[in-house]
Amino acid sequence: MSGQGETKGGSHGYNLMTSLVLILPLFLVYQLGVLLTWPIHNGADLITSLLVEKLDLVGYIALNVAMAALICVLAASKRKEQGVEFKQMVPLLLESAFYAFFLGSVIFFFMIRILHLEPPRMSMDNASFLDRFVMSAGAGVHEELLFRLVLLNGLALGLKGLKFGPKEAFLAALLVSSALFSAVHHLGSMGDPFTVWVFTFRLLAGAIFGVIYWFRGLAVAVYTHALYDMYVMIILRN
Repeated sequence: MSGQGETKGGSHGYNLMTSLVLILPLFLVYQLGVLLTWPIHNGADLITSLLVEKLDLVGYIALNVAMAALICVLAASKRKEQGVEFKQMVPLLLESAFYAFFLGSVIFFFMIRILHLEPPRMSMDNASFLDRFVMSAGAGVHEELLFRLVLLNGLALGLKGLKFGPKEAFLAALLVSSALFSAVHHLGSMGDPFTVWVFTFRLLAGAIFGVIYWFRGLAVAVYTHALYDMYVMIILRN
């Protein structure tokens, strides 16, 4: 079973270098958007608040530009070896949009028809279009980096070291990382009140993002997550 760390691209998914380059536009949209919506930012974004506090506006923007330039330089140096090309953005967005459009329907069907859980009434908030857009972009980038690239990979690797088989390690890591992904959305002053429905919905969503990440790569998981959040937070709530 191959994961993002082992994927070489092609029919099995996007390799890590390609993914980093392709999520770069979304990363920059979020980072610069935070400057317009501060203090609203993604909860999994562990460093932006520190950077905004320590750096002035010019320094913060310069740091993001430098990070973007570094990734582009690395991508250019690996272009032939890794197959990094920006023309991959179009099929990436189409694939991610397909997953994002059906993700909620699949989870709703499973929860209502299989688990027999009734959905709660959806509450409307007063967040602006820009707030929702920036939060959606941040969720796609930072939550996938933290919970899939770092946590899912790390747990699977650790479990393999404990003599778990590849499939068992992946499934256990997927369950734990998805549960933590769901749980953190209930923490802090901006966290959601805990309900079985909300926790289970995000648990299943995290598992789907994890499967997409494992088999299709980081970029597909990031854009699926971001596009799904934009669909729910912007289109369905307007």
